[in-house]
Amino acid sequence: MPVQWGVMSTAQINEKLLAGARQTDALAILAVASRDVESARQYALVHSIERAYGGYDALLSDPDVEAVYISLPNSLHLEWSVRALQAGKHVLCEKPLGRSAAEVDTAFDVAEREGRLLMEAFMYRHNPQTHRLAELVGTGAIGRLRLVRAAFSFAARDAANIRLRSALQGGALMDVGCYCVSGARLIAGEPERVGAEQVLGGDGVDVTFAATMRFADGVIGHFDAGLALDTRDELEVVGEEGSLFLDDPWHCRHPMIELRRDGKVEGIELEPVDSYRLEAENFCAAIRGTASPLLGREDAVSQARVIEALYRAAELGQTVTLP
Repeated sequence: MPVQWGVMSTAQINEKLLAGARQTDALAILAVASRDVESARQYALVHSIERAYGGYDALLSDPDVEAVYISLPNSLHLEWSVRALQAGKHVLCEKPLGRSAAEVDTAFDVAEREGRLLMEAFMYRHNPQTHRLAELVGTGAIGRLRLVRAAFSFAARDAANIRLRSALQGGALMDVGCYCVSGARLIAGEPERVGAEQVLGGDGVDVTFAATMRFADGVIGHFDAGLALDTRDELEVVGEEGSLFLDDPWHCRHPMIELRRDGKVEGIELEPVDSYRLEAENFCAAIRGTASPLLGREDAVSQARVIEALYRAAELGQTVTLP
C-alpha cells in the first residue's frame, strides 16, 4: 500500500519531488498546505492533489496523511518538523535540517519518542552516481585519499529571493554550500577543524562562502559556494595515484565520473535516475519497515555541527576545532 503524503508549502522545489513521486507506486501525494487556502487549492488543482489546506496545522490534523515533505524556508524546518512529528507524521525535511547541532539532535529525540522517522532530504546521496563515487574511493581507485574539492553556486539576482533574507536563514552555505559539506563528509569523514571566509549581501546573509576543512589522516577539504557567483557545480576527489571528477555531483542529471589516472581519463557512465524518486522510495520503505533510512540522526547532527562551526569560523576569522 502506498504511503500517503502531505506536502507542506507550495515551494518551487516541490516540483522535483512531485515529478519523482509520479514515477513510483511507493507513495501517493494526498494533500498540500499553504498559508493561503486559495493558493493551496490552485496548487492542488494544477498537480492533481486530492486535498488542499489553508494552514500547515490543518494538514497535520488529517488522519490519512502518514508522512509529510517539508519544503518551507530554512528557518521553519526544525519547528515544523517537530510539530509534524508530534502530530504523528513521518517527516522528510528539505536540507538543511538546521544550523544548530543541538536543535537537530533534539528533533530526533522527538522522532524517537513519537515512534516516527525523520530524514534530512539530501537527494543526491540516494543516486547511483554518489554510491559509485564512494565505492571507487573505498576500493582504492585513486590510491590514498588526499583532497576533496567542491563547488556549488549561482547568481540570485532578485532581491526578494528568500535565500537573501537573514530572518529565513538564507545564505550560500545554507542553500548550496551544505551540499559541498555533505559531499566532503561522505568521502572524508568528519572534519577535525575548519576555517572559512564569507562575503555578505542581501540583508546580511553570506552570498559568497569559502572554507577549508581538515580531516583525519592528512585529508584536506576545500569548497566554495555562492549566491553571487556564476553557475557552477563540481566535486573532485584527489588521491596519491589519481583523481575522480564529477561535473554534475548534486543534481545528477547527467551522471558521469571521470577517473583520471596515469595520464589517462576514463569516463564511467551511469544511467540517469531520478534522485527524488529514489529518496522518496527509501523513505517509504523505511516507513513500511522494509529498509533503513539512508540518512538518519548521526548524519544530520554531524552535518549541522559542521555548518555551525563554519559560520563561527567565518564570523571570528579564525580556525575552529570541532568537538
